[in-house]
Amino acid sequence: MTDETTPTSGVDNIPRTIWWGEDEATGRPAVFLIDQTRLPLQGDILMCNVAEGVCLAIQSLGVRGAPALGVAAALALALWTENETDDIDTTENYVAGLTEVAQAVMSTRPTAVNLFWGAERIRRVAMDHMDMPLDELKALVVQEARNMEAEDEKRNRMIGEHGAALLPDEAKILTHCNAGSLATAYFGTALGVVFTAHEQGKIAHVWVDETRPVNQGGRLTTWELGLAGIPFALIADSMAGYVMSKGWVDAIIVGADRIAANGDTANKIGTYALAVLAKHHGIPFYVAAPTSTVDLTISTGEDIVIEERDPREMMGFTVSGTFEPDSPDANRAFDLLTKDGTYDMKLAKGHRLEIERKGGGYGFDGWFRITPPNVQVFNPAFDITPGELITAIITERGPIRPEPNFETTLALMCMMSGGMHEITIEGFSGAIDFPPGSFGEMIPEPEFEDGFEGEAEDESQDESAPEDS
Repeated sequence: MTDETTPTSGVDNIPRTIWWGEDEATGRPAVFLIDQTRLPLQGDILMCNVAEGVCLAIQSLGVRGAPALGVAAALALALWTENETDDIDTTENYVAGLTEVAQAVMSTRPTAVNLFWGAERIRRVAMDHMDMPLDELKALVVQEARNMEAEDEKRNRMIGEHGAALLPDEAKILTHCNAGSLATAYFGTALGVVFTAHEQGKIAHVWVDETRPVNQGGRLTTWELGLAGIPFALIADSMAGYVMSKGWVDAIIVGADRIAANGDTANKIGTYALAVLAKHHGIPFYVAAPTSTVDLTISTGEDIVIEERDPREMMGFTVSGTFEPDSPDANRAFDLLTKDGTYDMKLAKGHRLEIERKGGGYGFDGWFRITPPNVQVFNPAFDITPGELITAIITERGPIRPEPNFETTLALMCMMSGGMHEITIEGFSGAIDFPPGSFGEMIPEPEFEDGFEGEAEDESQDESAPEDS
């Protein structure tokens, strides 16, 4: 097995994913986000000036991960409020328009509950304060969205502390997809546990599933672990059972996109198979997620809509990069090809390659087919892990266990959390932070048996994210 580390790196080097800022060209507010479709070999920062730009980034996976989607939804509504409402002069029309934009944001992807939670929380704030002057109401909405960005990091760090306490010394962890800082506004959920435990000197090694078909593990999780200086090895999804059978895994930690009232958990496709393997090998299986990912409005995983994505994700692979021509003649040739914008090369067998000017050189995005023509594809983005296979759900309020059952423990631990089951209540004032240990007697800690690259470069002024990747 091969470890890849960055000796001079540390947890402080992990990236911030999405943030509120200012367009220097106009002086107007903007939402900035790392374009995750091109990571890790090409780092772009997208700048969105209107809510539609954020929606396009969500649809294309430019921004992804349940907590990050919640923040993105909130910031999209704040961006619309700041940049697209100059012609609205009444509170009623403003709230009606905000509701329409919220519905557009929520329609971008169907599975992650945080997307709906983020949009609905902002809408509820506006509806509960319609008696305010319009300018004050708009300022309140923007501040609420920015508060949510800050809250996300706080929650993730608390998840990290609670999760690290569950791990043994010299822990060997297996994780799936990317539930790191890139899946949140900052720090991460499942990887937040790993980052915290690493800072405590408890992590010996991390196994990273590549996570087909979009390879979030191979592209994003490895990148974050490398930045943090944590020992890891990348494996194909189908290798997970083998490394478990060899005794090389002490715990599995994954994120979540939606958790039903009975603990059934939607996460990236392949999670369910890991949980079954963990059960067979007697390995703790942890889900790390904020309480905002718990959706007590649905009873079981059967009620969760599973997104099906573009079949091209299965039929081929994408590449992105930059280059500089190696001669004046080559430079003139590429200048000619791109003088009117992006040059789309139509290649044989359905392959695609687009070339565009980027800084002093050129960038390219390609898709290359690996399957025969006319292949039928089934490409669900998520699967459902039954609550009975989950050892604990690690939240900012502590680990939630299935004893006596998740219906009881999730309901108790998510009281006054500001989750989906509460933000639709008129006048709800938001989450209440319970002190650590409030539920310590009800949810005991486990006992372990023996044995048991660089930051983004370029800044794009384009409002929209790239095509599906």
